[in-house]
Amino acid sequence: MIKAQLAAASAIGKVLTGSSLTGVLQDVWRADPMLSKQQKGAIQDLSYGVLRFYGQLQAILALLLKKPLRDKSLQQLLLVSLYQLQYSKASPHTVVDQAVSASRALAHGQGMQGLVNAVLRNFIRQRERLLQQAATHEDGLYSYPQWWIDKLRQQYPEKFHTILQAGNKRPPMTLRVNQRKISVAAYRDLLTEKAMQTELLWSGALQLNQPVAVEHLPGFSAGLVTVQDAGAQLAAPFLDVHDGMRVLDACAAPGGKSTHVLELADVALTILDNEAARLTQVQQNLQRLHMTAEKMVCGDASDPDAWWDGRCYDRILADVPCSASGVVCRHPDIKWLRRESDLVKFAEIQQAILHALWKILSKGGKLLYVTCSVFAEENTMQIAKFLNHHPDASLLPLSAAAMADGQLLPDIRHDGFFYNLLQKA
Repeated sequence: MIKAQLAAASAIGKVLTGSSLTGVLQDVWRADPMLSKQQKGAIQDLSYGVLRFYGQLQAILALLLKKPLRDKSLQQLLLVSLYQLQYSKASPHTVVDQAVSASRALAHGQGMQGLVNAVLRNFIRQRERLLQQAATHEDGLYSYPQWWIDKLRQQYPEKFHTILQAGNKRPPMTLRVNQRKISVAAYRDLLTEKAMQTELLWSGALQLNQPVAVEHLPGFSAGLVTVQDAGAQLAAPFLDVHDGMRVLDACAAPGGKSTHVLELADVALTILDNEAARLTQVQQNLQRLHMTAEKMVCGDASDPDAWWDGRCYDRILADVPCSASGVVCRHPDIKWLRRESDLVKFAEIQQAILHALWKILSKGGKLLYVTCSVFAEENTMQIAKFLNHHPDASLLPLSAAAMADGQLLPDIRHDGFFYNLLQKA
């Protein structure tokens, strides 16, 4: 566990200086190919956990220290240890001993063992008082940047508490059954035979009571099932695809929504993404599900002239780049990587993509605008602005549980998404 503590502390430090946690952990795996599955799991759990509750842990650490630490690596190690003491089942005595030993491996950790020991033991003794004191400030109470809290309070005055709390929970594992190959009921029976209990959600989505490794899912390699959030599973049905249609999935990687479209209808699908490496992921998903797309293109959705073949599409899925503020339970680093000014940049990209894709949509065709954001700047405000510039566009009604004006707020069953379906006159 000492190795995991040090690796997680290093990963957190890199995230706080601007790197994505996914990329950082991939670098860790490449740098040390001898890491066991258990070690990788421990490093990932500690890294995600600290970033999920970083605001609270940082507030507690500030209360325990007489002055800020100059050595950031030591600070991150203490945050990892505080997370273990507060949220893991590990023995407090073991956590403290391992943290003290781990500090010796840090460049400036020599002679700091006494400090590490004192800080962590003080937390154990004063836990309740420290938790209460940390919660007197909103960033310590909710573990989000203050601007994020303020914006959600303004836009969702009656719901911002639950939105923030939902983002700090561990995400559920939800399955999408490939109903071209097996019924939902039959696949659920296969899970029951493996002692995997599920809850049936909308659109045939099955939420596992207990997450498992994908290789343990019956028929996963044969394409019977895909792991996909329940909220994301609404996209393909909302797009209203039918056999014979020409469909574009813009910004498609990693391909979950693309493959869902192909499960629902026999369409001529063009898959577009601006990163070639990410298209490799899409191809892998297609192969596992034994599916083919008519075309796979590396290109910019906001610049169709560079890749479009001149034939309009009947349906376009525009899952645009966004703040990802609705999926922070899966990616807690987003809370600390995003800045409020990023919303303006994303809005410009989103509007450019909308305008560009509208030109290549057939008359009578439909475009589904999608984000995994909860901020109005990327959602309702974007659509309102677009409609003001396009009199040939109309907004079609969508129906789904817990949705208002197209906004699906995150909860214990699903992530947060925004869906609006536009039709061209």
